[in-house]
Amino acid sequence: MIIAFSGTDGAGKSTQIKILVSEFSKQGFKVKYIWARGGYTPLFSALKFFLRILTAKKIPDVGHSLPRDKLLKRKSISSIWLAISILDLLIFYSLYARIIGWLGIVVVCDRYIKDTLIDFKRNFPDAFDEKSFLWKLLVFSAPKPNQSFLLLVPVNVSLVRSKMKGEPFPDSSETLSFRLKNYLDESIFPSDKYHKIDCQRSIESIQLEIREKFKELS
Repeated sequence: MIIAFSGTDGAGKSTQIKILVSEFSKQGFKVKYIWARGGYTPLFSALKFFLRILTAKKIPDVGHSLPRDKLLKRKSISSIWLAISILDLLIFYSLYARIIGWLGIVVVCDRYIKDTLIDFKRNFPDAFDEKSFLWKLLVFSAPKPNQSFLLLVPVNVSLVRSKMKGEPFPDSSETLSFRLKNYLDESIFPSDKYHKIDCQRSIESIQLEIREKFKELS
């Protein structure tokens, strides 16, 4: 079984996933939690780490910075970055996550493909093409989750919760607004495929709603 959690920053995805993973474990299931974001998947992160060493740290570190933004604005660099990111996501989801699921392990994904779609649309508006062969191959080959949750909070709530958590690289209100608009787009996140939850409620009531959805699968 594969379960995917998508949604806005500060909606409580990590908290709800942690509770759900604990509950599955108590019931005797083997559970694997995986987090992935285009450009920050394990293999690509390792590649960037070694490239920084080989180039004497000429490649900017992770996080918002003027040198990094300037580098990624170069079409040749951003195109290569996107290609490697998508290839790594292919390995991560289409092979790694699928194999784990085949082994009878419950796979809980913190973010999934369409979260990265929003990131790419926001960060690489001139270089990313969702009609490209690589992106279509990823969408086609990645396993379809048995249950997908979309956790949502307004931008002002995201900002407050991000500040409370002490996020090292918080997104701007403009970026959060862009993401929320896409999360609310039915053509991207149709209600018949995503169970959408307003997360301005108590943690307990949200978790209860999530558990109720699993009763429908049994």
